[in-house]
Amino acid sequence: MKLSEFNPFADKYKKMPESRIAQEPAPFRDDCKLMVVHTKQGLIEHRESFRDILDYFDDKDVFVFNDTKVFPARLYGNKEKTGARIEVFLLRELNEEMRLWDVLVDPARKIRIGNKLYFGEDDSMVAEVIDNTTSRGRTLRFLYDGPHDEFKRTLYSMGEAPLPKETIKRPARPEDMENFQCIFARHEGAVTAPTSGLHFSPQLMKMMEIKGIEFAFVTMHCGLGNFREIDVEDLSKHKMDSEEMHVRAEACDIINKAKADGHKVVAVGTTVQRTLETAVSADRKLKEYDGWTNKFIFPPYDFCLADAMVANFYMPFSTLLMLTCAYGGYELVMKAYREAMRYNENDPERRYRFGPYGDAMLIIRD
Repeated sequence: MKLSEFNPFADKYKKMPESRIAQEPAPFRDDCKLMVVHTKQGLIEHRESFRDILDYFDDKDVFVFNDTKVFPARLYGNKEKTGARIEVFLLRELNEEMRLWDVLVDPARKIRIGNKLYFGEDDSMVAEVIDNTTSRGRTLRFLYDGPHDEFKRTLYSMGEAPLPKETIKRPARPEDMENFQCIFARHEGAVTAPTSGLHFSPQLMKMMEIKGIEFAFVTMHCGLGNFREIDVEDLSKHKMDSEEMHVRAEACDIINKAKADGHKVVAVGTTVQRTLETAVSADRKLKEYDGWTNKFIFPPYDFCLADAMVANFYMPFSTLLMLTCAYGGYELVMKAYREAMRYNENDPERRYRFGPYGDAMLIIRD
């Protein structure tokens, strides 16, 4: 398929109207709207609360979550001598002992090897640029003599929630670090949240437990590649950024047993789908996995494990929308997006909201 085929609103908009992209999370995590798409019937339902997801699943069904944890990856420093303000986006730690980090810098043209950057109100954190990896990417060495745990606490205290600037246009606030984090987040390493998991509250998960629904957890450290623009029309030529992922024995046992016993397996988000499809074996069983994946899923694609999927309402032309179309069927998902745009269009309080802080879609293959 072609890139140009992934704008559901092409007849009306070249891109998503900013007025429809949520800038704030719902007051309560599970209080967003829920669209339910039944692939075999071609039926679309509108539910007023995400909590209604309970109506579609039973005892021994399994929800699979991504338990990656977002860290405050965006910070701002000042360049030595000129004092120019530089945004530094932490991607991952390369060497704990040497305090080396892979980062993106903006504006990149002002930063060269050997430059020093100062962070904090009193310039208490200093970093030196030691390598250029891409046009925007750099390797920084932070000059800090204390213990590693102390260094990480100090570094993170200067950062903010890595809200995607492509969709959320306002500055980040302190409460975004909690709001942009799933309640089950455990393993640090993500620079963006697995946003479909943001809708699950402690109260909802307790209700799911009472109903007998089981949980399995996998880890994929979500990277910025989820938001990177695709610059080729032929999707077969697009290369996804690699992301670290881990599938443990416990998750394999829970998911494989559910499949064998005829219960539903629900993938919560595109990162879970990519994780499952990377780690599935030829006999359609989930296997343990520790490594990296750059798996890019777009239509047509034969999914092996998930019987249902929780998704957000993603941006046109995004890899996230492409995977959703691959799972729910291109024509039906495009129809669902157009219906979401029209539904209560003139009522800002009741219409669907798009983006990471937006509403949810449940796709059921029934």
